[in-house]
Amino acid sequence: MKSKSSSILLSPTIPFPSDNPLASRVLSALEFLFGAFIVIGHNVFHIVPNEVIILSVLGLISIRLRDGRWSGMGFKRPGSWRRLLLIAMAAAALRILVGQFLIEPVIGFFWPKPTAPALANEISGNVKIALVALLLVWTFAAFGEEIAYRGYLLTRAADIGRRSAAAYWIGIVLVSILFGYGHYYKGASGVVDSGVAGLILGTAYMLAGRNLWASIFAHGFIDTFGVIDAFFGWSN
Repeated sequence: MKSKSSSILLSPTIPFPSDNPLASRVLSALEFLFGAFIVIGHNVFHIVPNEVIILSVLGLISIRLRDGRWSGMGFKRPGSWRRLLLIAMAAAALRILVGQFLIEPVIGFFWPKPTAPALANEISGNVKIALVALLLVWTFAAFGEEIAYRGYLLTRAADIGRRSAAAYWIGIVLVSILFGYGHYYKGASGVVDSGVAGLILGTAYMLAGRNLWASIFAHGFIDTFGVIDAFFGWSN
């Protein structure tokens, strides 16, 4: 007997709500392309406002209107919170270990280390700044970025392929590339590093049965570790 998550990973299709599949797929493609424009336009060319705010709001509205409920992007109660949290913690641990012991050393041969976020240099030993950073981690990053990227853009990318399992995995790759460019301020190595993080977060989303809470918690755990690391200066 297959588990719920394995059936989602291996089943040929996932229900695709639409009275007009072709028109809906075209609209989803246009939404995805517009989302890509927002990501690149803000982070690379600085011609539009912050993409996380725009895409998270647009995504919540789009999913609600077109899918009928936000569970369409993965906001749903899991069969087991314990299992979901284990997936999130495993994804967070994998991302931290791969980032520190594989990605950074390898890309260090080609580019400088990723540039740290704005608050990173101010967190060390400063409880007030660390608490502000944690607030941003769990609101803007964990919730905002996951709604924008894994919740909205991934769903619309998968729509183009009728939400088949293959469409989701291809979508994860495309969205991870955009997620990398969403961290363009970190430099070339930061784009690669964040792109790999996007692949891990997308995989957690799928393993949890297309549940957005898995990637939200994983993202929050990863960045919380980063704040703690910066506070105590472990990396130094």
